[in-house]
Amino acid sequence: MAKRIGLLVMAYGTPYQESDIEAYYTDIRHGKKPTDEELQDLKDRYKFIGGLSPLAGTTNRQAEALCEALNEACTDVEFKLYIGLKHIHPFIEDAVQTMHEDGIEEAVTVVLAPHYSSFSVGSYNKRAEAAAEHLDITFKHVEHYYEQPKFIQYWTEKINQTLNEIPETEHKETVLVVSAHSLPKGLIERNNDPYPQELHHTAELLQRNSNIINVAEGWQSEGNTGTPWLGPDVQDLTRSLYNEYGYKHFIYTPVGFVCEHLEVLYDNDYECKVVCDELGVGYYRPTMPNTDPLFIGAIVDEIKKVF
Repeated sequence: MAKRIGLLVMAYGTPYQESDIEAYYTDIRHGKKPTDEELQDLKDRYKFIGGLSPLAGTTNRQAEALCEALNEACTDVEFKLYIGLKHIHPFIEDAVQTMHEDGIEEAVTVVLAPHYSSFSVGSYNKRAEAAAEHLDITFKHVEHYYEQPKFIQYWTEKINQTLNEIPETEHKETVLVVSAHSLPKGLIERNNDPYPQELHHTAELLQRNSNIINVAEGWQSEGNTGTPWLGPDVQDLTRSLYNEYGYKHFIYTPVGFVCEHLEVLYDNDYECKVVCDELGVGYYRPTMPNTDPLFIGAIVDEIKKVF
């Protein structure tokens, strides 16, 4: 009988229905309730993209696809799936408790985010470790997978497909905007966090492997904390690139995310497109990884390395 190993897939989480939004937003704000105006702003964003984010369903499908692919690739062990979310049920702690009740003693964790930051992946891992402290579960953690060849291949193929939609004579007037979720600058500097370097390395790999000529790096979805966050913001970057180089086509690859959700469907497909329309330039945004076999395979390959 194959040895049973827990697979804890962790993600940010999203409201399942409109009545979840306030509690979800309050959890993001460390227990501080949003004002009526802040709450309405978030509800309006969800409404704009169709009512609610598709993130919850996609997270489940990604986790299930990953578990299935792992069990196909590793015949000597059987992986059992658990999903733990940061800001809504099932919380990370709930998943670890269920794992313990199922008799799991060894597990591997992975966060649905390709780059490592102590604020993101590191904080998820800490929560899992804290929850398991007295439960006799040993974890091995995947810290990032942005360098995995299949991950880079996925985005390389998408970039090249998008370039095929643009006349070859205008490829020199096309720019790829590679982005990830912004984080507070102070936190990054205090922890000597590798997050910005990992995004930069991703941009280099995509430029090296794809047919794109011009590449720029930006940040998006900055929080409203009153403190500086990583920049430039992708909207500001779009304007400055246009003003300096006169680019006619902008291809946005928010590689720090792994599926279509609020930050992509609103922050890219609405906010960035508004800027492109204002400037009279082309807006392009390739499909996100979702459950693409290359993306799932990249995580499998990284798990095989740590396990």
